[in-house]
Amino acid sequence: LPIQRFSTEEEALELANKSRFGLASYVFTESLSRGIRVSEKLEYGIVGLNDGGPATVQAPFGGFKESGLGREGGHFGIESFLEIKYISIGIK
Repeated sequence: LPIQRFSTEEEALELANKSRFGLASYVFTESLSRGIRVSEKLEYGIVGLNDGGPATVQAPFGGFKESGLGREGGHFGIESFLEIKYISIGIK
């Protein structure tokens, strides 16, 4: 269900995180500190905190669990196309 009743913050997190999908979630609260705390514990690639449309071109797009791996968009998106090489040079 997109909207569910809960009694505690822990119950809300358990209900949200038991989904096998994890593309986007939304938190609406009057307490910014509570919203940040809950957002950090949600197993979703995108969290809208008091924001019903969190996607922007600059933001990484992608999910957790069965909602995909990797990120598209933003500087995080380009990293999946790059190969990192470490070169150590001995200087005499």
